[in-house]
Amino acid sequence: MDPLLAPLPAEPVVAPPTAATGDDGRLVTRLVRCLGVSALTTVVSVSVLVTAMAGLGIEAWAANVLATSVATVPSYHVNRRWTWGKRGVSDPLREVAPFWALAFAGLALSTLFVALTDPYVTRLHLGIVAHTAAVVGAHLSGFGALWVVQFVVLDRVLFRTGPGDRLAVAGVSGDGAESTAVISTA
Repeated sequence: MDPLLAPLPAEPVVAPPTAATGDDGRLVTRLVRCLGVSALTTVVSVSVLVTAMAGLGIEAWAANVLATSVATVPSYHVNRRWTWGKRGVSDPLREVAPFWALAFAGLALSTLFVALTDPYVTRLHLGIVAHTAAVVGAHLSGFGALWVVQFVVLDRVLFRTGPGDRLAVAGVSGDGAESTAVISTA
């Protein structure tokens, strides 16, 4: 039988921990997923930033605040659910507020970079495309500088999985029946 169509095992198969990850690859999975979410929300924030600046004529710093605010919403929800497998109602004080605080720490650094870049490129009279590209580069640099710190805080503090946490994995067996395996993340 084709292994892709084989029925789901009764018990989830978990690879033994490796020296590289220390947690059977789950850290690497979370890291890759978080990078993917960052790529997605970067597209959102840069699109909003460029549209706000070049299309609507909004000042660079205000466009940066708007772009971060818009991109933080999907970043929180997709990271919480997909990257860290959290389900149910979010805890406003333990999860939402600290996540937004991290996002706006990145915003503060990003806005500083944008505020320093904008007048500099304005004096160079480079045109709207080069000007916008320089501001986008400054925007990305601010968030990039804090990305590793943010991942560690999200992974080890905010969305840390405890002994009672469980991760549901849905699948379809070889006979087409849907099933769900609940895996303890402890």
